[in-house]
Amino acid sequence: MFELLVAHRGASAHAPENTLPAFELAWKQGAEAIEGDFHLTQDGHIVCVHDYETKKIASKNLVIADSTLSELQQLDIGSWKDQKFQNTRIPTLEQVLTTIPDKKKIVIEVKTGSEMVAPLTKALALSGLQSQQIIVIAFSLDFVTTWKKTNPQYETNLLIAFDLKHPHLSPSADETLALLKTSQADGLSTNPHPAVNQEFVQRLQKAGYQHHVWTVNEAEMAQRFFHYGTRTITTDIPEQLRKVLPQ
Repeated sequence: MFELLVAHRGASAHAPENTLPAFELAWKQGAEAIEGDFHLTQDGHIVCVHDYETKKIASKNLVIADSTLSELQQLDIGSWKDQKFQNTRIPTLEQVLTTIPDKKKIVIEVKTGSEMVAPLTKALALSGLQSQQIIVIAFSLDFVTTWKKTNPQYETNLLIAFDLKHPHLSPSADETLALLKTSQADGLSTNPHPAVNQEFVQRLQKAGYQHHVWTVNEAEMAQRFFHYGTRTITTDIPEQLRKVLPQ
């Protein structure tokens, strides 16, 4: 059943995505969890940024994997959203983890492969957070499989973005269940494809898997997934959806 309203890259409708201001605002807006995207820098730091490069969020384009933390943190990644966020910097995972209040959670989307397993394991062990405050998600089957074997204490979900141009699910429901079994994931996180309906969600649940959905910004859609029994709903506007979803 529904558990968490998750702030997508923080309160990203109102603050620059994947930044400390966005995460702090998400808590103020009533989110039960924040979601952020994480890459490895050239010098082995885990940083919170969505794309593989900084072209979208900064005036200078750097490739994350080819850049050091120092180089990346020289960039202003707030001005593109609003001048009031000028000089906002790319945060490290450690900085993001310090924003999480007691009994709140973080959804960590890993944007790389299994090379993230060792540094992420270390960072989480040193964070002081309880294991139940941490959810790890990824599109990479290799990462999810390796991570779940080495860190079974953390809830871990496989991400699948179904093609919205096609009426049927690809991979199919059968293929999706096979991927979940292979990865040993706890659940599946999907986009809101029309075929991700109550029947699909119930089939996942009967097989022992949770369902999660991103990115939902419409009240009617959020209420629909709530009634399906979707476990978490990820949104850019936690404050607005908090008003229409049961407490």
